[in-house]
Formats: sequence, structure tokens, C-alpha cells
Amino acid sequence: MDAYLDTERLTLRRFTAADADLLIELDSDPAVMRYLTGGRPTTPEEIRERDLPSILAGYERWGGDLGLFAAHDQERGAFVGWFLLRPERGGPLDEVELGYRLRRAEWGKGYATEGSRALLTKAFTELGVHTVWAATMALNDGSRKVMAKVGMTMTGTLDTPPDMRMVEGSELGGVRYAITKEQWERQ
Repeated sequence: MDAYLDTERLTLRRFTAADADLLIELDSDPAVMRYLTGGRPTTPEEIRERDLPSILAGYERWGGDLGLFAAHDQERGAFVGWFLLRPERGGPLDEVELGYRLRRAEWGKGYATEGSRALLTKAFTELGVHTVWAATMALNDGSRKVMAKVGMTMTGTLDTPPDMRMVEGSELGGVRYAITKEQWERQ
């Protein structure tokens, strides 16, 4: 496996064109999609024709340094989910978003925290990043706890996008967390 990043238990790698089924399986779980689409799965066609080509194009756009990365448990080889480290479209390369989406069977094992910590380290020590931010629905306590565990602090609230108004808790909006390189170095 061509590793982008190794942690104690995980290997993160770039997705390939052959990985559509991993993404389809992940996005077919209503619990995984709860705070994203209200539980509606992403269709296989959307993944094959929109999502996966966009993921692969991101590696070219950012020289393979940023993007969406498949995560596998090193011991079992099992697909755990994915992690994201990338700028907003057209945004500065030194201000990137951190994200993660894990299979339900892998929840509660500390993978989100472990992968996020490793990506923060890579961002601040190797990639010249100044600020890492993350966003989630206000109601998503699990993600908010991970963000806090890795040293991020809440920096603001977000309006719910129109395409997410059907999501449970959408009336509460979202939250944005962030950490700067200087804050990370003081931890």
C-alpha cells in the first residue's frame, strides 16, 4: 500500500479509480450520512461519476499533498473510512479543512482522533499550513469532541446550507473549529 501517512494503527493512502465500492459502501450507511444528508445514501452513480473523479483531480491540483485519503487499519487491512485535508476551492493553500468519515463499525475506537492528530502534524510541519479548520452540524457531538481533543477551538457558528435543511438538528446550524500553527505548537 502506497502510504500518504502512517499513524500508530492507520495507513492513509490516496484513493484510486478502483476504490468506488469502498466509498459506495461507506456512504450507504444511514448512520454515517446522518449529519450530511439526513441519512440518504450517496448513489453509486454520484460516487463513480462525480465524487471519485473529483477526489482524483484533487491530487493533481494539489500535487498529491492535499485531498481525501482512504484510511485502513494496519493490522486488519480493513477500510476504516477517509480523512480530508484540503483547501476550499480557490482558497489559500496555507488554510485547509480537516474532515473525516468513518464506517460505523469503526466508531468509538479513537481512529478519528488519531488520524486527525497525524494530519495536523503533517500540515504544520511538512505542508506549510498556517490554519486548519473543520465544520460540523452543531448537534454532531462526536465530531465536536474529536475537534476539541486535537486542540481545535470553536471559532464561530454557520448557517445550515439549503441542501441540508432536512438534516436532524439543521435548525441549530453548524459550528466551525480551527487551530493555527502557533496554537498547535503550544500544545
